[in-house]
Amino acid sequence: MDYVLKTNNLCKYYRRFHALNGVTMNVPKGSIYGFVGKNGAGKTTLIRLICGLQKPSSGEFTLYDTKHTDSKISKARRRIGAVVETPAYYGDMSAAENLKMQYAMLGLPSYDGIDDLLRLVRLDNTGKKKAKDFSLGMKQRLGIALALCGNPDFLILDEPINGLDPQGIVEIRELILRLNHERDITVLISSHILDELSRLATHYGFIDKGKIVQEISTEEHEQKCRKYLHLKVTSTAAFAHVMDEIGAEYSIINDTEADLYGEYKVADLSAALSAEDCDLLSLTEHEESLENYFINLVGSDGGEAK
Repeated sequence: MDYVLKTNNLCKYYRRFHALNGVTMNVPKGSIYGFVGKNGAGKTTLIRLICGLQKPSSGEFTLYDTKHTDSKISKARRRIGAVVETPAYYGDMSAAENLKMQYAMLGLPSYDGIDDLLRLVRLDNTGKKKAKDFSLGMKQRLGIALALCGNPDFLILDEPINGLDPQGIVEIRELILRLNHERDITVLISSHILDELSRLATHYGFIDKGKIVQEISTEEHEQKCRKYLHLKVTSTAAFAHVMDEIGAEYSIINDTEADLYGEYKVADLSAALSAEDCDLLSLTEHEESLENYFINLVGSDGGEAK
């Protein structure tokens, strides 16, 4: 398998704080790589290292087989487009003027391609409207358009749907999928909205306390995701007693609702509960969400997956 990005034992220290503590990860060419971690886990720090905004304390990474210590790393970085933390743009300029400025900064010989970029991100009808007057979704799409100047084949997006309304989220999702499917752009995307990320990603990297705790493809994740039964009963106290006796794994939601992991025959389950004067009111099948998978992987300490 070809990889756009590989890191090996990458570390970044700020005095006594270890932002990255031995990160080893692999981003396959052509993938949409979902980068998942809680606040402070090290996602943005790693992105800044890859983009050359900071230097690692130790360890190494390669971009297109070029080591970060190689003199050719600047050339490899030209194949990257990135939106780190918040989109950078000139608020008093229109979308087209922002792209022209970016073209000039990159030393591109002409403005060919700007109209195509504006159509791609659906900002072609904004005319002379200033970027500072754009909606948040429009600003995010402008940031992606700026990152696409120079035709990169690796796009890095740091929380691109943070704060967007549902329509804005759909627009960014569709744009990312088009870039990946139609232009074969590899995308590394960090997001704390895991339900949305699960609609996009082909691979995941889970980071916790500065370390990658697991890398997994979507197919592998689907195989590992546990199925569970959501039950409504007359008493979860009686339900818990029955489940403890048979050694089942479960979680109590409230006095009448619980989740049961594993496969069970409804008739046997209902009979066992009835023996404890507990009625089974309803039962539905579910699959474990990406968010639950992440929490089970790294544990819950009150932090949020970000």
